[in-house]
Amino acid sequence: MHITRKIVLSNRFNGLPKLEDFAIVEEELPNVLQDGEILCQSEWISVDPYMRMRASTLNLGDAMIGMQVARVLKSRCSEYPEGSQVVANFGWVERTVFKPEAHHGVDTIYKMPDMKGLPDSFALGTVGRPGNTAYFGCLRVCKPKENDTIVVSAAAGAVGSLVGQIAKIQGCKILGFAGSDDKVKWLQDKLKFDHAFNYKTANLSEVFTQYAPNGIDAYFDNVGGEFTFHVMKHMKPYGKIALCGAISTYNTDSSQPALVPFDYGSMIYKNITMEGLHVLRWKDEWYTGINQLRDWILEGKIVVEETVTQGFENTPTAFINMLIGKNVGKAVVKV
Repeated sequence: MHITRKIVLSNRFNGLPKLEDFAIVEEELPNVLQDGEILCQSEWISVDPYMRMRASTLNLGDAMIGMQVARVLKSRCSEYPEGSQVVANFGWVERTVFKPEAHHGVDTIYKMPDMKGLPDSFALGTVGRPGNTAYFGCLRVCKPKENDTIVVSAAAGAVGSLVGQIAKIQGCKILGFAGSDDKVKWLQDKLKFDHAFNYKTANLSEVFTQYAPNGIDAYFDNVGGEFTFHVMKHMKPYGKIALCGAISTYNTDSSQPALVPFDYGSMIYKNITMEGLHVLRWKDEWYTGINQLRDWILEGKIVVEETVTQGFENTPTAFINMLIGKNVGKAVVKV
């Protein structure tokens, strides 16, 4: 028998997840594969904000969800030969036996893209799901035009950092917001955002009045909460808001639900469009997005930063650190 380790949910989250909310358990896998099955070894694991919410759908003892880059060790499936790599929704698991034919699709498993020499881990970030979230969310929901003013929250994260750069490629003026002065400096110096601010210390009304005096054309929202409330007040008529995440509310104590303000007046009288986005909406165009993002990296138009945690057993630490904003760019775990 093959032995695998998996990281399971051992307690329900109450506020910010804690290390004791997870446990590492061993599980036996069959030695002999059935027709159509593959045995995969994880190489990289992704940690992302959405996992905080989605964990509520798991049973205690279930493996934590998440994408990984894995290598096929054994195969009885011609589409995924031994030695090939996959991007798969296997969760926080070291080894997995899986039957692709029963669950085929970019939401579950797909062949490793042609990375053209880029690091494999990029397939979990810019050349993967976060990348396509930024690509389609920016271009299809925000619909930026040259000289538009775009605001991006959580701008130093995996998605936000890409949204700003994609909008810059379209000729837009970018205002990015992050949670530390070091991140602000990174946004300005490395990613070439027009302006960047520490949302914890900035006077938002003064910032928008000075740097977006004619209003905000589009806002890519990764945080929700009070920050988004302030942005609404400064949107242009017929402006667009892309709802991608609400990380500011994810770790709220379950006994004290977050009370989030909402500027109905601005939304109604300015005819503002607020649209939710889930990346699988564009699953039929998956490779269009990631191939373009890959090429932009190779052309020097997009800068990629990763925060890498070493060791499978440290995945919960990487996850918690990401939720409290210790990462710059995409947070990944090297198994």
